[in-house]
Amino acid sequence: MRSVADSLRREDVESAARMSPTQRLELALALGRRDVEAYCRSHGGDPRSAIRIFERQRQTGRTRSRCMSEIIG
Repeated sequence: MRSVADSLRREDVESAARMSPTQRLELALALGRRDVEAYCRSHGGDPRSAIRIFERQRQTGRTRSRCMSEIIG
């Protein structure tokens, strides 16, 4: 038996397959902007600080890099 989540996932995959690479990139960027705006609304602050927080979280658990420390603080 298929779940609702399986159906939605399949629809998303099929929809992405019909998009051009440019359309997929535009969608990814739009979703990123939406996430930054949602974070700012719920936690306060400005978009730059939200992006910095996201970048730091992305590095959690990774091997420390001087280059990345200089870039994201």
